[in-house]
Amino acid sequence: MPDSLDSFDFAILDRLQEDGRISNQDLASAIGLSPSPCLRRTRQLEEAGVIDGYVALVDPAKMGLGVSAFLRIRLSSQDDAHLAKFEKAIAGFPEVMECYLMTGEADYQMRVLVPSLEAYEDFLRHRLTKVSGVAQVTTSFALRPVIYRTKLPQPEVT
Repeated sequence: MPDSLDSFDFAILDRLQEDGRISNQDLASAIGLSPSPCLRRTRQLEEAGVIDGYVALVDPAKMGLGVSAFLRIRLSSQDDAHLAKFEKAIAGFPEVMECYLMTGEADYQMRVLVPSLEAYEDFLRHRLTKVSGVAQVTTSFALRPVIYRTKLPQPEVT
């Protein structure tokens, strides 16, 4: 996080995370700035990479993706070459929504969205376990979301 962020920058980030389509005029009004400095600050946040992009949040269930699975994956070897090969392979799997290199018992943890248990089985048996170096996969299925956030917590501004 850049040291130069102030309360106006955090207010811009907070409001844009609630509504990425808000007009600059409405954003400026909501945070107590005039439109020109608000737009300048927003562009600076974009150029600095603090704002990484804008997206539409789509309901997976309404798109027929009602099964959310969390996978813990162990590789047969954890050297850089095996890690890179695994990461490159899974980057091509559109079902993988998130993947993290982990500490502890699993090398990776990922979240996968699929339309059905049959689709998950197909993904697991015919794609994921075919990736060279995958030694073990443990899956847990989500029953329902309890908390799902896309808005980051705001640090306290001093």
